[in-house]
Parts: sequence; C-alpha cells; structure tokens
Amino acid sequence: GRIPTDFIASRLGLKELLPPYLSPELSTEELLTGVSFASGGTGFDPLTPRLASVISMPDQLLLFQQYKERVRGAAGDARVADMMTRGIFAICAGSDDVANTYFTMRARPGYDHASYAALLVHHAAAFVDELVKAGARKVAIIGMPPIGCVPSQRTMSGGMERRCSEGHNQIAVAYNAGMKRRMEEMQAKKKSTKTKLVFMDIYGFLMDMMMRPRAYGFSDSTMGCCGTGLLEVSVLCNALTSSVCTPVSDYLFWDSYHPTEKAYSILTDFVYDNYVKKLLLD
Repeated sequence: GRIPTDFIASRLGLKELLPPYLSPELSTEELLTGVSFASGGTGFDPLTPRLASVISMPDQLLLFQQYKERVRGAAGDARVADMMTRGIFAICAGSDDVANTYFTMRARPGYDHASYAALLVHHAAAFVDELVKAGARKVAIIGMPPIGCVPSQRTMSGGMERRCSEGHNQIAVAYNAGMKRRMEEMQAKKKSTKTKLVFMDIYGFLMDMMMRPRAYGFSDSTMGCCGTGLLEVSVLCNALTSSVCTPVSDYLFWDSYHPTEKAYSILTDFVYDNYVKKLLLD
C-alpha cells in the first residue's frame, strides 16, 4: 500500500506513487518529479545498516548527489536549482535503530536510553546538515513514533499482557525532544538563507490513534492484519504462509510493525496540515 511520502506527492499534484531511485524502470519524467532513496531497515546509527545489510544514510546521500547529476543531464542546471529550492526533502529513520539494533540485537551495550537517543540525534543532525550542504532547502525530518506500542514490540517486550514497551518509548521521546531542539538550533543559524528545517512530531498523534483506535475508524490497534498479527513483518506476510484479516480497513497495522494504508492516509493528513504547509510557504 501507499505510505506518507506517496500521499504527500499526490496532495502536491505530482504523482500517486513515489518510485525508488534505484528502480531500473525509472523514466526521465519520474526522475524529474521526485523519487525515494529509502532503504527499508536502515537507520541513523551506523551499525544498523550493517546489521541489516541495507543502504546506509551516507550512501543514500551519495545516491542523491548522483541523482542531481542525472537531473542536470536530462533537464539542465536551472531545473536542478529549482528542485533544490522548491522540492520537499523528507527524512524518516530511527525506529529500526531502536527496535532492532538497540533492543533486539543488543548491539550497543555501552549506551543507556538517554545516551542512545543522543547518539541518534547526533547522526540525524549530521545527515540533515550534509543534505543542506548538498543543496536541499526545504527539509523535514519525521520524528519517531511510539515504537514500543507497535504489535511486534508489544509481543517481544510487553510481557504477558502485551503492554507498550516503556524502554522503546523512552528512547523515542528523548530522541524527538533532542532532534526538535537541534533542528531549531540549525534553523536559527540559517536565517540569512531560504533554508527551512522542520521537525515533524508524530508521536502524540500516533499514540492517540493507538490508544483510541475507534475514534479513527479502526477496531484493532494492537495486532497486525496479516498472519497471527503478533510478530510477522514485511516478507513474512505473504500469500503462501500468512492469512490476511478482513476487512483490512479495521486494522491500524498491516503487519506487526507497519501501519495500513488507511492509517498512513490519516497520519499524512495530520502531517500535511501541521507541517508540510509550513514548508510550502515562501
């Protein structure tokens, strides 16, 4: 299903789906109207992409530089400059750092919750800074959700009653507070430029969706729609090995980690009205 960046591209009248930059079928028209550099499972912590064998954030930045050259070759310098000035650059990472690297793999034993959140803020801020140096002028970083309340983390860390994992959420809250502050500091230093840096805080809104699902048109917010709904994620949700709930629209989560298209659509409306509109104002 579609995710927030797809819905935002649609709201902006660009396209219905944001294609992956590395797609071999990427046309010149698609190239010029926006692409995604995302790599599922990556994160700000340099350990995360290595553990998951996915594309790191610095390598995504290199792909972005390559992308600019392809646009330049296809449409010229003026088009590149226009895209850098008017385009919206959305960054979303961090959840996999917390859920996988820190808690599941226990790969950062020397860090407590506060210091790990600070590590993520450090790397996230450095990424934003490099993106701005590369020419991006309207940059939004999407905050971390209540990761401890997604179905898989309830199952793994929430005890017999599958409560929200406080540890996961503590890191998310600390990261969000630190990153919001850092973005404001970075913005203050760029008053003389047209650079806009926005921190999109989705934690409270998503928590409300999880705690009061019926208010948003859902009947379940603690189980995924596919399989048992407890642990299956991504490719483990498939037609061969997993049953699928009906109707899907009753569920906040598609698998035990990712929201359904309906949930993403509701979240995008919140993000668009509260944050994207700020970026669009000249």
